[in-house]
Amino acid sequence: MTIYDSVKKEKREFIPQEEGKATLYVCGPTVYDDAHLGHAKSALVFDLLTRVLKANGLDVTYARNITDIDDKIIKKAMEQKKDIKEITDFYTEAFHKEMEAIGVARPDIEPKATESLEAMFELVQKLIDSKHAYRTADGDVYFDTASDSEYLTLSKRVQEEDEKQNRVESSSAKKNSADFAMWKSVKDNSLTFDSPFGAGRPGWHLECSAMIEKHLACGSNKYAVDIHGGGADLLFPHHENEAAQTRCGTNHALANYWMHNGFVNIDGEKMSKSLGNSFFLKDALKVYDGEVLRFYLLSTHYRSNFNFNEEDLTASKKRLDKIYRLKKRLFGLACGNDSTAFKEKLLEALSDDMNVSTALALIDEMISSANETLDTAGKHKELKRETMANLAYIEEVLGFGVKNPFEYFQFGLDEATKAKIDALIRQRDEAKKVKDFASSDKLRDEILACGVSIMDTPQGTFWERV
Repeated sequence: MTIYDSVKKEKREFIPQEEGKATLYVCGPTVYDDAHLGHAKSALVFDLLTRVLKANGLDVTYARNITDIDDKIIKKAMEQKKDIKEITDFYTEAFHKEMEAIGVARPDIEPKATESLEAMFELVQKLIDSKHAYRTADGDVYFDTASDSEYLTLSKRVQEEDEKQNRVESSSAKKNSADFAMWKSVKDNSLTFDSPFGAGRPGWHLECSAMIEKHLACGSNKYAVDIHGGGADLLFPHHENEAAQTRCGTNHALANYWMHNGFVNIDGEKMSKSLGNSFFLKDALKVYDGEVLRFYLLSTHYRSNFNFNEEDLTASKKRLDKIYRLKKRLFGLACGNDSTAFKEKLLEALSDDMNVSTALALIDEMISSANETLDTAGKHKELKRETMANLAYIEEVLGFGVKNPFEYFQFGLDEATKAKIDALIRQRDEAKKVKDFASSDKLRDEILACGVSIMDTPQGTFWERV
């Protein structure tokens, strides 16, 4: 398996530190607002990565954090006159529900910043003791970037001389303009935590380094984790600063491989709340099935910037529909687990830095070939068995085709209409049992008038939206 390392700017063979095992840490959401399509894209990318690693026989430990200490959270709580935990619990639950809707599995470990304070204190103290961090008269603790000879090697940024000499804030007690806060002293009545450094709040960069150290790092390993991931915007300063803290405060580097997904744009414009064009995932889920969004957001390579527009989404849905129409043709057959040439080729494509374009082309080809053969005379028992195995593998590795094919085509009808149709179908079934064909035909016409089609199978009667 190969992974594009966004620090070394090249594809590298993935060799985990421990044979047969892989550790992955991804920067998760700051829970002060609803998840947008950028959050969805990142979550989907690393959900897919986890699936591909597992398909290659690796035992994966996947951690994704929840940032529940942040100035934005405090501001939201003050605006809404609510308790901070009430805000973070609400948005954390919403995030989980929306991720579930697009088929993103929960990580193995999901640490919260509020539950990791002791680990943060320990890392800060180590950096102070080793002269890589310093306390100011105001009670803040800063990381001393000048003490780290490898600072900026991650992002390959170059600090200009005037940037080094000028203070970011005239009142700052920082030694260098690039120094960043690890612990921020707070003197007002807003949220604070007691610490060995005084009352305050942790710096954002500190949180992830401490959580990785607490949950994933092994003292004998060269790296705290095999893979560290997140959006491309996190490479600097967030990941740069994380790497510096871990490098200087422990006996290992933070990660061996760095992976970053591209931005999500709305009709070509970078998505940004400040621009007022942020597309919340919850709104998209009102209009489109979660799996349609999953298919669409994963349909381009993860490193590319993604231009979200409804025309492309509609075309993408038609591509996913083909998987479900083939699945419907084979409905009722047992899922196979046979080895097939298609499965080997699909994994080979996805193992090449998650080459989803090649993977989707293979799926299109498989569907077309299967349908063409099924259209000819004969029972094609072996083909059906092989095709079911292929569809099951697509479901396992890519998360496509996971639903009942009839229910998939019901999306867009409200729950009341669905309940009405289900009730009519039950009545029709009862009429057929007693051979009341006049009532059965009348009920069938009433069902069809709801804008759906029905299909009677040995497993029962199913319907879909026309």
